Parts: sequence; structure tokens; C-alpha cells
Amino acid sequence: MSETVARTGTQHGLTESTFARPGTPVFNGPEGVRFDFNYGCRVQVPVDGWRVRMIDIDTHNVVFDEAVEAGATVASRRKYFVRTRLQVFDGARLVFEHAFDAAGQPVLVRLASPALGDSLAWMPVIDAFREQHRCELRVALPVALHPLFRAGYPELELVSDCDTDAIGASGAPYYATYHVGLFSPYDERDHQPTDPRVSSMQDAVAYMLGVPPGERRPRMIVADTLRRIAQPYVCIATQATAQCKYWNNPRGWPTLIAHLKQRGFRVLCIDRDREYGLPGALNRMPADAEDFTGERPLQERASLLAHAAFFVGLGSGLSWLAWAVGTPVVMISGFSHPKTEFHTPWRVINFHPCNSCFNDTAHQFDPDDFNWCPRRAGNGMQRFQCTTAIGPEFVIETVDRLIDAHGFA
Repeated sequence: MSETVARTGTQHGLTESTFARPGTPVFNGPEGVRFDFNYGCRVQVPVDGWRVRMIDIDTHNVVFDEAVEAGATVASRRKYFVRTRLQVFDGARLVFEHAFDAAGQPVLVRLASPALGDSLAWMPVIDAFREQHRCELRVALPVALHPLFRAGYPELELVSDCDTDAIGASGAPYYATYHVGLFSPYDERDHQPTDPRVSSMQDAVAYMLGVPPGERRPRMIVADTLRRIAQPYVCIATQATAQCKYWNNPRGWPTLIAHLKQRGFRVLCIDRDREYGLPGALNRMPADAEDFTGERPLQERASLLAHAAFFVGLGSGLSWLAWAVGTPVVMISGFSHPKTEFHTPWRVINFHPCNSCFNDTAHQFDPDDFNWCPRRAGNGMQRFQCTTAIGPEFVIETVDRLIDAHGFA
């Protein structure tokens, strides 16, 4: 079988970073060789001058091939999943060869983001990796999110970062570790094989983990199935982590809420925060919505959403949660292209004004800039026009089509 040497600059990859410090390779090969796949394919050799060769089994690219120093850890550049064949030579003599095979092996996946929406988007992709490799998979994510996934993903072991560190300290090694998320800068290719701006949130991680891309709805099992509110109701969520994600039309929420009430629905605002934003420019809960805000357990939110007629929200975590429990979602977003999130037939975007800046490869979203608006940053009157131009009449028409389609009228 012919092989192609990948000439992409230095072959040596990082051995650690601000979020990954894997230490010495944990598995013993023959003659003092040590190896693993924790933060790339990694190897140590006991003798100066032994040659290490790494081959991508699927593409047949030789991604590393050179003599190395004794006792030094060398690692492949690519930290996302690559099915690698590792070879160690003493001159012409093959000392050691190992092809990646995670079947029955302990593997760790760490989420680079603690956000609700990211976790919901990525968990089914992570589970697809477990199924594909038949490995014993642990997933490190915030403890507050564990109740959302524990029942739906019994084959995954959910752990906290503290648990993960304790497991490592106890001498229970991982065969492989993968860090999934959107890595900055987005055009960096050692931690992510594609630019996340040109993929959906789920497909970006599917490419990282080497599983087929495609939409996967999270398996959400709602713990409390009892309906607590007898009257028909709609849940809304109006808050977001950046101003560009808000529905910035001042007539928007008040007009929509009045219409929903006229159609016979109670309107419950289920955001965590009643107000959010920058000092002096806070976004407040719509006055005419019922206040269900607060730091409530996410399973409680899931139960409330499961019995809602539908949900109206933004490109945020609660939209993903509503979709996960099977509730119809009206998503209002202008800063992201509809391909970015999950598909909903009730997606609202106005393509006439400036839109989809998140997916523009000329710009990179800055989560530390609450007022990020890259194309209109110097023009206050035109900032956030992607959603100021979404009038309530447009959203109401979408909502009414949903009501008719589901027979809620």
C-alpha cells in the first residue's frame, strides 16, 4: 500500500497546552517503549536515534517520521481523532508496531465548553464515537449537566474534571483522550480538522471525533413526567450570552406575547436570569410574561418544556433543550446561519439585512466582547440589524403556522 508523506511544517506536535497536561505516555510496549493516544499519538523511546513513524491508517499519510531522543515524549500534531499506526525502528529493525484500536479500552472525552447548548449538541456525537469504537467512554462535563444525560446515555460514564484528575492520579490510565469544542483561532487545524464556521455545531465535533456527520437529536429522558400546569402554555427564553444573539427589535417580545395570550396561551419565561447584559444596558425579561426565571435544576426546565405547546427562543441552550425533549422550537436568530444549529421548520431569519456573521470566515466570534458586531462595530445605529430587522409580524406568522400545523388552535 502506498503512503503519502504530509509535509505541513514541523511534524512535532504539542505535548501539553493550557487545557491538556497528559504527562508521560502510560502504556508499555517492548524494550522500554511507552505510548498512548492522550492528546495525539504519543511515544517515548529508550534509545537515542530510534526512528518513530506515525501513519494515518485511513488516508495513508505519513504524519511523523524521524529519529527522536531517548526519554523525550514526541506527539503527533493533530489532537483530534486520527486512526494512527505507530511504528518504532532501531535502524531497519521494527521494534514495535501498534494500530489504534480502542475496543474495550478506557477513553476520555473532555468538553471545552460548559455551555448547555454545546453539551446537548455534542453528547450524541460523543456517544456515536463510543458505538463506533466499542470503547469504555468517560465524558468530563459540569456536574450540573449530569442529570440531563445520565438516564439517556447509560453506557457513558459521566465524570467531573475533578473525578478525571483523581482517576488519573490513581494510576488508572486512559488509552486515548480527546478535547472537543470550538478552538480559537477557528482556522487552527491541530485541534479541529475543519473551520467550525462552515459546519453545524454537531458536524464540527463529528469531524473531530471521526464519526459520520449528520443531525443527531440528544436522548433526553425527562425525570418528572407529571404535568404541573393545566392550561395551555408556551415557554420563551429571551436572554443570551452576547447581544448579537438577542432579538433586538424593541417591539418584538411584547407584541408576540400579546398575540400568544390572545391565542389562549399562558407565556412562561424560563431564562435563568431575569436581566442580563452590560451595566446600564441590561436586557430585562418581558414585563407581560410570567416569571419562571431563576437558577432551577435543568431537569425541572426539561419537564416544563416537555409539556409546553411549543418554545420560542434564540440560538441558545434552552432552544437545544426544548428540541431535545421533542417540543417544537421557534428559533429567532440572525447572527448565525440556519445550518449552524439543529433544523427546525420554524427557524426565523431575515436575509435582507446583514446576517450570519458567526459563519463568516472573515470574522471570528469573540465571546469576551458582549457587543460583538464585526461588520457594524463603528455604526451604533446599524448594529445588530440582523435581528432588529426581524419584526414581530414575521415571528407571529411563523408561530401561527406552527399552531395550525399542530392543531393547537
